[in-house]
Amino acid sequence: MADAAGAAILPYFRSATLGADNKLEDGFDPVTVADREAELAMRAVLAQLRPDDGILGEEFAPVEGSSGRTWVLDPIDGTRGFISGTPTWGVLIAMSEADGPVLGVIDQPYTGERFIGAAGLAQMTGPQGARDLATRNGTALDQAILFTTFPEVGTPEERAGFERVSGKVRLTRYGMDCYAYALLAAGQIDLVIEAGLNAYDVQAPIAVIQAAGGVVTDWQGGPAHEGGRVLAAANAELHAAALALLKNS
Repeated sequence: MADAAGAAILPYFRSATLGADNKLEDGFDPVTVADREAELAMRAVLAQLRPDDGILGEEFAPVEGSSGRTWVLDPIDGTRGFISGTPTWGVLIAMSEADGPVLGVIDQPYTGERFIGAAGLAQMTGPQGARDLATRNGTALDQAILFTTFPEVGTPEERAGFERVSGKVRLTRYGMDCYAYALLAAGQIDLVIEAGLNAYDVQAPIAVIQAAGGVVTDWQGGPAHEGGRVLAAANAELHAAALALLKNS
């Protein structure tokens, strides 16, 4: 599926003729032909290889399955970055069961990086070859690197919660979409905090980060696979420190 999606997407990346439709009347939530063609390509693979499984994708209607498994697809997570030409977008693929995702893929076709997480498997492949994924340990909150996609994060209340954590860390960066979660799984950064997410935004990152040794919950410490507010941390200690600052948001 990741190969099929990448083949559909790459001809449009950094193309001068690429346009974008806006899915919002008030605001800007772009979708492109690349988003739609990539999701259709992944659905075609599933129709051939996993016809009994369900599908939840961003761009088209859900498909009910009979197997108890659902494939959760975001063909281009980070379409704003995609239309801007930054290589921080990615293809997200998760296979989910009743309690959440058990397999996740974050794929960046342009850079050739693929991050995979499942039980007993946490690995990335890319231009430098293959290596195991492992999140960082031993980083105190005041030395942590924190990412989020949008500076405004969400509601004013959610922004205040984020700023309580941001005020304690060493470095805060913005705008990476799903690539931030991949960097966390790869041991490059320590925290990702976001709000207003959908299931297809977060299920693949959850599976990858958990397989690499990290922790992902909502802002109350509960499951995050349905979306909403998400706290991803490199380890349990760092997660607890950030969660204590977010819980009242």
